[in-house]
Order: sequence, then structure tokens, then C-alpha cells
Amino acid sequence: MNEWFDDFKTAVAFLTRLPMPHPDGAMPQNFVRAHRMFPVVGALIGAVVGLLCLGLRSIGVPDLAAAALALGASAIITGALHEDGLADVADGFGGGRNLESKLEIMRDSRLGTYGAMILLVSFAAKLSALAAIPDGYVVPGLMAAHALARGVLPAMSLNLPYARKDGLARNAGQPDAATAAIAGGLALLIALLSLSWSNAFFAAVVAGLSGLAIAWLALRQIGGQTGDVLGGAEQVAETAILVLLAARLAQP
Repeated sequence: MNEWFDDFKTAVAFLTRLPMPHPDGAMPQNFVRAHRMFPVVGALIGAVVGLLCLGLRSIGVPDLAAAALALGASAIITGALHEDGLADVADGFGGGRNLESKLEIMRDSRLGTYGAMILLVSFAAKLSALAAIPDGYVVPGLMAAHALARGVLPAMSLNLPYARKDGLARNAGQPDAATAAIAGGLALLIALLSLSWSNAFFAAVVAGLSGLAIAWLALRQIGGQTGDVLGGAEQVAETAILVLLAARLAQP
């Protein structure tokens, strides 16, 4: 039980800006094992964002404005970790002429045109989707979306080769099959507890397809994974799930 709690704390420290005790060194010893708790932390982030969105709606804030403020709070909670990865992937894949230039651009902290455009598209899609989801589904929908989007990351990390000889992804290490399976199972369980079985099933399928699509693109573009690739995959999956839920749940 202590190991599970330690993994939870490590996952919180990595995925959010919440104050947590941080061990000495660049990476905690249990970081790879802590991948199994990514969906749990994701669900908690989704719950906080959803409750904020509902609270704003309840005091008369328009749905679009409430969704925008809730998404802004989500970025504050997570430090925009995955949004930064998505932007770097778009800049590198879109602006680089060869492998070396793509990786160099992705490491550059400056935001380029491709990155700005993909962030605008992603935010607009999430904004409109969240605003369209009825009150009763906002919290469970966000919990499922955040859990599933993070639940695919351990499997991607396990199966994709490294694109760099250094970097966050390589330094962090790859989870084993058991850890990836636990993460995927917890993500699916959270989705099933949050949504109807049909919505949970389709959301899980969308998350899996999003992960596969980004993995295929990363293999073609740079030959494997980086931390940015994993972050971009989370954002693509999260956005796709919210759009799916809005299409299935939005009132006519």
C-alpha cells in the first residue's frame, strides 16, 4: 500500500504544480512505476476542473465563459505540461526539414506558428465541447477524459523507441508491460464508473486511436518518442474524447 501511495505522490508531483515533496536528483526512483497512477491523478484533475466549471455555471456565468475559465484553471493546475508538448510537436513536425532539425525545433522553448495554431485549434475544440456538455455530465465527462488521455501514455512509452539519445523520456525510463496494463485498466475503470458503458467504451476507443495515431506520426517524423510526443498525445486524446462526449450528450 505504501508503494501505491508513493507512486500517487510522484504522479501528482509530475503531472501537476501542486506542492509535493520532491526527492533529490532529476527523477524519483519510482517514477517509472508511478505511471500506473497517471489515470488516477488525471481523474482528480478532471474532477476539480469540472466542479469549477459547474460552480461558474451555477452563478450565471455563460457556458462558454465558464468552460474557458475552467480550461484556464486546468492549465494552471498542470503547468500546461501537455499543452507545451503538443505545441512543440506541431512546431517540430511542421517546421523541421529533417530529423535533426525537427528535434532541435522541439527542444526550442519558443512558440512557433504551427504550435500556436495547434493550441488555438485544441483550445477551441475543448472549449466548444465542454460548453455543450450538460451539467450532469461535466464532472464525470472530464474525469473520464483526463483519466483515459493519461492512461494511454504508459503503453506508448513502453512500445515506442526513443527518438533522442538524451532527454526527459529517455532519462525517465520505460514502464514495463504490467505497469502499462494497470494504467490502462484503471483508466477504463474510471471511465466505466463515470459514464454509461457505451460512452465509456467509445471514449476508450477514441483514446486508444488517438495514441496510435500520434505514435504512428512520431515514428514517421522522428523515429520514436520524446516527452513532447507523449504530452501531445495526451492533449489529442483529451480533446477527441471531449468532442465525442459533446456529440453524444449535448442537448438538441
